[in-house]
Amino acid sequence: MTFDLFVLPFSIGLVYLLIVVVERFRHWYVMLPPAIKKELRHRILCRSTVNAIWEIIREGLLHKRLWQQNRLLGYMHMSFALGWFLLIVMGNLESRLYSQLHVNPPYYPIFLKFFVHDSHVLPFELTTIPGFFRFIMDFLLLFVLSGLVLALFKRSGSRWFGLHHTTKHNAVDRIALTSLWLIFPLRLLAESFTAGCFGGGGFLTNSLGRVLSAALPAEHLYYPFWWAYSFSLGVFFILLPYTRYMHIPAEIAYILLKHWGGPKITQTQSYYECGMQACSRCGVCLDYCQVACNGNSPSTAPAYFIRELRAGRAVKDITENCLLCGRCQDACPVGIGLVNLRLWARKQLTLQDRLLNCPAYPATAARTSVEVVWFAGCMTHLTPNTIKSVKQILQNSGIKYQWLDADGSICCGRPMLMTGREQEAMQLIESNRKAILDTGARILLTNCPICYKMFRDNYQLNIEIVHHADFILHLAKADKIKLPSLDQKLALHIPCELDRKSEAATALKTLVGRLKNNAQEIPMSELCCGGSLGSLGEYNSDTKQLCEAASKSITQDADVTTITACPLCKKTIDRHSKGPTKDIAEIVMETEK
Repeated sequence: MTFDLFVLPFSIGLVYLLIVVVERFRHWYVMLPPAIKKELRHRILCRSTVNAIWEIIREGLLHKRLWQQNRLLGYMHMSFALGWFLLIVMGNLESRLYSQLHVNPPYYPIFLKFFVHDSHVLPFELTTIPGFFRFIMDFLLLFVLSGLVLALFKRSGSRWFGLHHTTKHNAVDRIALTSLWLIFPLRLLAESFTAGCFGGGGFLTNSLGRVLSAALPAEHLYYPFWWAYSFSLGVFFILLPYTRYMHIPAEIAYILLKHWGGPKITQTQSYYECGMQACSRCGVCLDYCQVACNGNSPSTAPAYFIRELRAGRAVKDITENCLLCGRCQDACPVGIGLVNLRLWARKQLTLQDRLLNCPAYPATAARTSVEVVWFAGCMTHLTPNTIKSVKQILQNSGIKYQWLDADGSICCGRPMLMTGREQEAMQLIESNRKAILDTGARILLTNCPICYKMFRDNYQLNIEIVHHADFILHLAKADKIKLPSLDQKLALHIPCELDRKSEAATALKTLVGRLKNNAQEIPMSELCCGGSLGSLGEYNSDTKQLCEAASKSITQDADVTTITACPLCKKTIDRHSKGPTKDIAEIVMETEK
């Protein structure tokens, strides 16, 4: 016997799932520009495929990033993903052994123990091929069930898993979650009752089957449990495309697109939509979102933001109320580009009314022989002490430079991108790019991390782009600037726009360490100051609470000077901290005096 009516719920659900997933994959591919499609086809037979497969195994099955976050959390996710995958693989191999066919109906390996019963079973038999498969299949089932136990415990003890906040589910998610959690206990009971009634099973199902058959009428219960097992699979498959569990196939597509499509694919709608579906709403990002943790806007967290995007609901307020600091992106175990996804959503909402008139375009400059072109940035012009200090550093070093935005009239274009005005931003970028290259400089120096990020990521300049913290460090190493020790107490704030792990962020840490001769541990914070241009909402009590929390994370002492390297951070922290806040350039010039 190789068919029974109870396999229909599973089969219908599987067919439906395959149709929906294949259609979505086709949709994402069709939307790709022709040039990227060509690049994608070319990279399929390259090393990119090997790298993509390894990332799928590492993050989709083993969940390496979640292991690094918390071992219990990593094990829980791995037991479901890897355990279920191996059950499918080993089940197919086992079904071929019994059917003597290379291809079986999809349901046959899933319900094999209903169709095949071994008359003679040793619980831990490993010397024969059937005995080996019985043992392995029971072991893998136990592996998955151990993850299920942890998942149940996580609902009330999330802190054991390194999570202070957990995601809230909607009704459809709860139904899908319930059906998923029922799949493996129902499989265990179905196989155990069958083993107790007809024989077969491994060390787990055979032993449990004997116990159950001694207390319950196994001959009447085994068949209903096979129906229940098939039904739970069918329900889960049908609901999967409309719930968080769409991340299972979407994450594979997202990784493949990332490796096959080249750098330009990150700007396509297909990549954004695929990334949106690849989010598993694991909840890791919730603890890293300062707006969600310190304010009264938990829905701003990426997990809920993406949920609203998936549902096609209006998410204007949620989209705007984000600092774009990137902490969630750094923590995301899937590696989704959450900052760019938020910007893409703003573009879809066409938030062009959220920004006032943009500063004028720069005038075309005649080519000169300067070594450095200095772009201070709009926000730096609001901190005159920083301007004065950087200008003095340039003059003292004897470097020939040109100050491109001396009148403060040029914008880098970042505010436009943040509000979805991409076309206008590109026009401004091209105008700025021409003005920068016309100076003939080999180094572009900027004080603003926002400008630094824009120049590095969007301008495609063929000259060196340097943040002033990195620039000052190079001058100090060349003995053009003296860095004597400071006696005052210092604290360090790393601006989020420096990407925390960039050369500029490392240079800032090194500079402050030199000021203290590396003899003392300097308190350091990498939290967003709260004053980010990324948030388009109005300043309110929630914003104030967020800024105060960020300032307190640095220091709460009035005699401690906070050092930063961002004009916006300087103004925000100085407003909410007890002690003074200074730019690294100001500190350096104070030591020069």
